[in-house]
Amino acid sequence: MYINNINILYYLFIGIIGLVVGRFAEWCIIRLPDYKKVFVRDFFSYIKSSSPKYLYMIIIAILYIGILYLYGVGIGTLEYMILIPMLFCVFVIDYKQRIIPNRLNLSIFEVGLVFTFIQGASNVNIAIDRLLGMIVGGGIFLFITFVGSLITGKEAMGFGDVKLMGSLGLFFGWRTVIIVSLISFLLGAIIGIIYMIIKKKKKDEYIPFGPFIVISALIAIFAPFDLLLYIVLKIFTLGTYNMNIA
Repeated sequence: MYINNINILYYLFIGIIGLVVGRFAEWCIIRLPDYKKVFVRDFFSYIKSSSPKYLYMIIIAILYIGILYLYGVGIGTLEYMILIPMLFCVFVIDYKQRIIPNRLNLSIFEVGLVFTFIQGASNVNIAIDRLLGMIVGGGIFLFITFVGSLITGKEAMGFGDVKLMGSLGLFFGWRTVIIVSLISFLLGAIIGIIYMIIKKKKKDEYIPFGPFIVISALIAIFAPFDLLLYIVLKIFTLGTYNMNIA
C-alpha cells in the first residue's frame, strides 16, 4: 500500500524513529538547561528508571510522518528530521525555564551550516540564500532587541532568540525566515493580548518568545511559501492585498 507514492512501511519506520527520538528529546530537555552532555551512558540508566513522556514521543512521531509525506525520501526530509527534535527542545525548555541553552542554539547552527554546504554543493545560489537567511533572521531580531532596549530601558528580547533566528535562517533562506519572523511576532502579540485580557499576565511580565518562533518555523516547514506570503500580506494590509495562489 502506498500513500503519496511512498510505501506505508516507510511511514511506519519513520514513526518508530520519531518515538525513539521523542524519548531522547525528553532526556535533552532535562540535561541541556544545566549545561550537561546528552550523549553519555547515563541516558540508558535514565531510560530504565523513568517513565516515558508519551506526549513528546507521539508529537515528534507525527511530525516525522508529516515530513515524509510532504518531502518524500530525500535530503530535505533528513534535514527536517534533525531540526524538528531540536525545535521541540527549544519550545519546552524556553516555555518552562525562560532560556534557550547556547548548546542547543549552537547545534541548530552547526546542523544548518552542514546542510547549507551540502545543498549548496549542487547549486551555489541555495548556499547564498541560506547564508543570507542567517544574516537576515539574526539581524531582524538583533535590531528589535537593540531598539526595544533603547525605548523600554530593559531587554526587549533575549539573545537566545536572536541566535535561534540566525540559525534557522540557514534552514529556510532569507525570504522564508522573514515570514517566520512576522508570524512569530503576530503569534506573540495575539497571545500576549489574550493573557492580559484574562489577567494571567502583568504588563511587565516576561513571556518566552522561543515557543512562538518554534511554532512559526513548523508552520513554514509544513505550509507552502506562497500561501504563507499571501496570508501575511493579507493581515498586514488589513485585507486589501490580493494575489492569486495555486
